[in-house]
Amino acid sequence: MERRVIWAIILMMGIAIAPTFFLEPPKKPAPASARPSARGERDSGSVAPSDSAAAAPSSELAAASPAQGLEASRSPVDSVVVSSPLYRYVLSTRGAALVQASLLNYRTLGPDGRGDPVRLVQDGDRLHQLALTAGRDTVQLADWDFQASASVVDVKGPESVTFTASRGGVSVEVSYRFEPGDYQIGVQGRVSGMGPAGGHLLIDMGDGMRQTEADSAGNWYEYGIVAKTTESDLTKFSEFDAGETMTLAGPFEWAAVKSKYFVAALLAIDSGSAQVSGVVATAAPDQKSITRVATTFGMPVDGGGLFGYRLYVGPMEYPRLRAIGHDFYDINPYGWPGFRTMIRPIAVAARWLLVWMHEHLHMAYGMVLVAFGIMIRILLWPLNQKGMRASIRMQALQPEMQRLQDQYKNDPQRMQQEVMQLYRREGVNPMSGCWPVLLPWPILLALFFVLANTIELRGQPFLWLPDLSLKDPLYIIPVLMGVSMFGVSKVGMMGMPPTPQTKMMLYIMPVMMTVLFVNFASGLNLYYFVQNVVSIPQQWYLAKERLKARPPEPPAPVKKSKK
Repeated sequence: MERRVIWAIILMMGIAIAPTFFLEPPKKPAPASARPSARGERDSGSVAPSDSAAAAPSSELAAASPAQGLEASRSPVDSVVVSSPLYRYVLSTRGAALVQASLLNYRTLGPDGRGDPVRLVQDGDRLHQLALTAGRDTVQLADWDFQASASVVDVKGPESVTFTASRGGVSVEVSYRFEPGDYQIGVQGRVSGMGPAGGHLLIDMGDGMRQTEADSAGNWYEYGIVAKTTESDLTKFSEFDAGETMTLAGPFEWAAVKSKYFVAALLAIDSGSAQVSGVVATAAPDQKSITRVATTFGMPVDGGGLFGYRLYVGPMEYPRLRAIGHDFYDINPYGWPGFRTMIRPIAVAARWLLVWMHEHLHMAYGMVLVAFGIMIRILLWPLNQKGMRASIRMQALQPEMQRLQDQYKNDPQRMQQEVMQLYRREGVNPMSGCWPVLLPWPILLALFFVLANTIELRGQPFLWLPDLSLKDPLYIIPVLMGVSMFGVSKVGMMGMPPTPQTKMMLYIMPVMMTVLFVNFASGLNLYYFVQNVVSIPQQWYLAKERLKARPPEPPAPVKKSKK
């Protein structure tokens, strides 16, 4: 029974993490290209309207994404630099768009600008570029020259900068509001001169984020679009075909474009504000591995020409995401849909404890994982002790169970009744030996997601390991994990009768687990290695008990010599 449980757990691990083995790393980053026109839409319908206005059709939404060729201007382009201890944003007077977003507390780990503050916006790209539709008319603001209320904003308290422009009887005002300790940006705007019926705001969110990670393939794989649904599923860029357009029909409280650790999101969560009516995303046709997808969000504008929402342009720090509310933390999920509800409480608790130990005990994250592994094994020690002793009692009942099986081999129902009576008479629970095997696995699974998704562990080195969130480039720690697993099994099987099953567990399982874990985060392998080493003394102690409890073997018959 225990063997079946162990195989079931391994199968569950395989199902949960198998997608990581099927990543197809792109050979090289595809350059940002001109936004293609909408075609091949997966959802051919219109973007769902919100309560306040009818949404623009998906084809119009895609086609109205700001085009390239922004250099065709009639006046010089100025920049507005907004700085705080957390970020440095740069807005352009051409289109009133965000053209740079640097996060000062995070460093680039990839080869392009390694060690510099993380920059999220692609070179030459723009984030939060606006266009307006009313009836059949579309006004692109990408080539409008705005007047800014300031050129430098030092954010020490709430600060705002306002952009104004007019052309052909249409006037636009866009105001950005910043806080010094928050990555959220308040956006308020007014449009006049487009008629009394209201319209639709098209918000171009660029075509993906700048590459910032040492593991570029893993980062590309996490690029995608998330909108608030039941479990806020991620539509990955890798799911697109070249030139394909996808439409996500709203309304949504929030929608976002994300990489592995960073996100640019539109939050329509304030009371009374209109919601995101839909998302249209188009992959450029000249990509072999899809890493660039032009994404546009739609939002209705009321009859007075007013609109308002918030942007979040920054890291996926779990406390910040959770503080925003509206399930915004789902943008960085611990687990996949369906599996997420079960694993999230353990993952959130594990993440909190790891970060707390690092910040308050001033321990490197590698030492935190070592201490965490020791602590978990100590906490589970009494339960392991009880379960392993139950296994010893079960082993002592094997001769009697074998007798009952032989006696009632032709009456399975009677045999089951007799076996259950034997359990009750001897006070043995056949399931008690399974719990010590089962309980460490939810924690191990939770750590898999924590180490893969938690930004605090990004780029954290330990000993020869350059990054605990990535695999060991020398493959030392997964091999040590496999060897330690062999040691645990070898000691734990002392006193057990040798069978094909025990030999399989002893030799095959460590090899299988080493192969399974070889490309996982080195921090996960470190934790599992520590768990195994710390459990060896308990295994040895209980093996000695098993040897004492084992009945003496009958003496071998004495052969009589022939006279």
